[in-house]
Amino acid sequence: MERLGFAGKIAHAFIDSKLTPLIVAASLLLGVFAVKMTPREEEPQIVVPMVDIYLPLPGSSPQEVQERVVKPFEGKLWEIKGVEYLYSMSRPGMGIITVRFLVGQPMEESLVKLYNKVMSNHGILPPGAGEPLVVPKSIDDVPIMALTLWSPRYDHATLRTLAREICDDLRKGDNAAETEIKGGLTRQVRVTLDAPRLAGYGLSPLQVAAALQKGNAALASGSFTSGNREMLVETGNFLESSDAVKRLVVGVYNGKPVYLADVAQVSDGVKVPDTYVFMGLGPGARAKGLTGNPNQDYAAVTISIAKRKGANATWVAEDLLKKVEALKGKVIPSDVQVTVTRNYGETAKEKNNELLFHMFLAALSVTILIALFMGWRAGAVAAIAIPVTLALTMLIFYLIGYTLNRITLFALIFSIGILVDDAIVVVENIHRYFTTTVLKPLEAAVRAVDEIGNPTVLATFAVIASILPMGFVGGLMGPYMRPIPVGASMAMLFSMLIAFIVTPYFAYRFMKGESHYGSNEAPEDSKLTAFYRKGMGALIHNVTLRHSFLAGVVVLLLLSCSLIWFKAVTVKMLPFDNKNELQVIIDAPDGTPLEQTARITREMGDALRGVPEVSDFQLYIGTSAPFNFNGLVRHYYLRRGPNLADIQVNLLRKDERKDQSHAIAKRIRPLLKAVADKYGARVKVAEIPPGPPVLSTLVAEVYGPDDASRAGVAAKVKAILARTAGVVDVDWYREDDQQKVTLAVDREKAALAGIPVEDVARTLKIALGGQDVGLLHLPREKEPVTINLRLPVTQRSSVADLASISLPGPRGNVPLSQLVRATTGAEEKTLYRKNLKNVVYVIGDVAGEIEAPVYAILKVRDEIAALPTPDGAKIEVLASRQPWSEEHVGMKWDGEWHITYEVFRDLGMAFGAVMVLIYILVVAWFKDFTTPLVIMAPIPLTLIGILPGHALFGAFFTATSMIGFIALAGIIVRNSIILIDFAEMKRREGMPLDEAIIEAGAVRFRPMLLTGAAVVVGSFVIVFDPIFQGLAIAMMCGEIASTTLSRVTIPVLYYLVQSWKERHNGKKQEA
Repeated sequence: MERLGFAGKIAHAFIDSKLTPLIVAASLLLGVFAVKMTPREEEPQIVVPMVDIYLPLPGSSPQEVQERVVKPFEGKLWEIKGVEYLYSMSRPGMGIITVRFLVGQPMEESLVKLYNKVMSNHGILPPGAGEPLVVPKSIDDVPIMALTLWSPRYDHATLRTLAREICDDLRKGDNAAETEIKGGLTRQVRVTLDAPRLAGYGLSPLQVAAALQKGNAALASGSFTSGNREMLVETGNFLESSDAVKRLVVGVYNGKPVYLADVAQVSDGVKVPDTYVFMGLGPGARAKGLTGNPNQDYAAVTISIAKRKGANATWVAEDLLKKVEALKGKVIPSDVQVTVTRNYGETAKEKNNELLFHMFLAALSVTILIALFMGWRAGAVAAIAIPVTLALTMLIFYLIGYTLNRITLFALIFSIGILVDDAIVVVENIHRYFTTTVLKPLEAAVRAVDEIGNPTVLATFAVIASILPMGFVGGLMGPYMRPIPVGASMAMLFSMLIAFIVTPYFAYRFMKGESHYGSNEAPEDSKLTAFYRKGMGALIHNVTLRHSFLAGVVVLLLLSCSLIWFKAVTVKMLPFDNKNELQVIIDAPDGTPLEQTARITREMGDALRGVPEVSDFQLYIGTSAPFNFNGLVRHYYLRRGPNLADIQVNLLRKDERKDQSHAIAKRIRPLLKAVADKYGARVKVAEIPPGPPVLSTLVAEVYGPDDASRAGVAAKVKAILARTAGVVDVDWYREDDQQKVTLAVDREKAALAGIPVEDVARTLKIALGGQDVGLLHLPREKEPVTINLRLPVTQRSSVADLASISLPGPRGNVPLSQLVRATTGAEEKTLYRKNLKNVVYVIGDVAGEIEAPVYAILKVRDEIAALPTPDGAKIEVLASRQPWSEEHVGMKWDGEWHITYEVFRDLGMAFGAVMVLIYILVVAWFKDFTTPLVIMAPIPLTLIGILPGHALFGAFFTATSMIGFIALAGIIVRNSIILIDFAEMKRREGMPLDEAIIEAGAVRFRPMLLTGAAVVVGSFVIVFDPIFQGLAIAMMCGEIASTTLSRVTIPVLYYLVQSWKERHNGKKQEA
């Protein structure tokens, strides 16, 4: 046998080796092992260390909090390497700084650096500041499951007690992590003081509080030795019942003890409600197995459970549900319903199973395609090569540490269409050798692999070069995309090795019956091939026809690109997903009491009862719903207050409803807004984003020299967005004006009365806000039973009511009215900062004809740019960076636009890198500067299919579409390389240029057509997936257009370039 190249040597070594079937078996077993052992999740794990730092400064205004604690700590935290963003908010008495590190920074290392920085800078805390509280947050803190307990029989307090019992059992589950209970009322001993009686006994609320604290104590006092035994001593006794609290002596009057019962009403009950949770049923409740009165809101509590890092969400969820079932009838009464209102383990399982089925379908479809074109024997070879390659890629995912989620599985589906290319090219060439040569089958198979080996290696690395740069996309989108280039690149490497090791082995055994060994008959061209030869001959030799064809291709390309200009194809980061849940965020006017907020929220719940796709909903009043990844980034878990509420809306399963969740969100938005407008509230419908979450779809960050300037311009931006068609849920991060009564203490009068100013402030805190002054010590209780001190509502409803409070001084009781002076004003607003600059956020969403933020921004761009500013300077509107200076008012667009900008910028740079890498590879192989340009020329032709394809399907051109375009560059170049390499080989054998290029097109057309069809068939299975539709359309339509056009375009361009070279070289020789 003649000297063999790299691929030929590998094929020769394994084509008759007993190791080959063992390699196949081992690969498949390792793949099955990887599928079983890799944790399953719906979304990829994104490592983004995020930490909240709470900085208390009691009694201080937002401005003072910002200047005294927030700014000094921001300066120190900004020094930490790896910090990408610093967000802060300064509220009355509290500052919160959120530190977000760069994506991919190690969580533990980042936390250590942050803790060190905070703890080593305690000295910058001013007097009166509290201890900084550092609370890290990550995607692992997002609850994967929520269980809502509800019943027509039991009240909030009973359900809370039951939920606590259940929590204790759920915590024992494998890999269960943080659990939290939302709603319900806890047990509390309420001490309701009587101000006149206190005054009559010469007592104050502070003295009662001190008596409760000091009379509820026990300490280990030590020990003594008696009779050679050590006796332990404990002194004091705890309060263990409400009767004991009543009998507590709180003072002495006229030589007699004053009991707490003499000056207060003591009751052992539940705390005053500061939150409510209700369960409501929608029209789809029966489909979910829920029964009850559809017009009633049931008292409810919700238990949320997170999982440990790296745990399999599906297994954890299944284990939790088994525990709940085991508790029914034992801990959970039969008349208490437990509804699963979130199960990310189940959705992960469903999505994984769906994508695994799609992967199987894609592999089967490609195998059938090959069988139809080349016979069942060739199809059988492909049926072995594809699963072996996928199995090895799955193993790599497992070893790298990826989870099995929709992105990693999609990467495998995406790979099927391109990884089969190597097998197709090798099988087709072996088939051609068997049918067109008289070599022995073994030698023919090895020769076929050897002939196609070098261009296949080059083509494989060209595809990898086109895919791998996508792995360097930055920001939050990077981890979402990274499994695609990593998985596809590994799959391509494995497919090349399998094509050289496994494919010849089975092709030799399955297809040698097709060999023409010993035959002298030459196969005839098919009619299609004969037509191609004739047509290409005319096109190459007829100058007018040739130029007309190339001009027509250019016109088609320009017409296709014009679809973006005319908005027939619109650009968006990612399309809308189809989820089974929505979240409604309600902000009643500041100052709205809890009961009024409950009325607004329940009325919105009534509106949801008319939406047929709603199965159930939970009303969270005064608190937030269990947060998801979106809520983690938006800090929804900090939402707590009497004027705030959330509604968790659960929809029927996707296969039980016609509309997608986005269409349902658009339908319910006006229903909820009508209720909100009625009460002056603000409402937002928050959909779970398909990719990385952001503060909002539209975010305008307004910067400026002072709060008044920022707020003034932000209000105008808010008004512009509110009246812009297609922009909805417009809001801003600024509270409504809320009336505040300030009771200023007359220091001189207080000093003369012998009463410290602090005592006055603490007394009023107890009277109005109440204070927990201790615990009822009940070891069997699952939750702390607090003792709360407060005045009755009738004695704290106005400033005049507070006049009845007296404070004891050295010279007798002093009425509070003599020490304080009441003034009325407005509560100060929360101040926000981002990366050390003061900012006001204006947010909005898009829902209309064109639902992409870039077009909404273009609509309002000129109007915002023309806004007047307080100093008369022109407002600076920026797209990607903060204003350099805060001297004048400036604005930056953020939100989904920022991620869109970053991703398309990075993908554009990746595409540029792809072009350079492919050019270098092809130059190195062909040792020519112009031939690579011919090979790469068809890349833009994919747009002739991609853009019209998006317009035809009515789909956004998204980041996944861009990925498809970039990946196609490698696939197209691969086919061009194989075609040109064959033409060059024929020219080296002495064939004329025109005949060589026509022969190459005729011979290589079938593998080109097969690889193109494999891409189309492999992509078709995901064309209806809401997230990956863009990529599927790009791959399918782009491949159809490029395969159709490149078979003609490449030979024509190659002929033009090479004939010009021949003429140019001829002139040089003549000279």
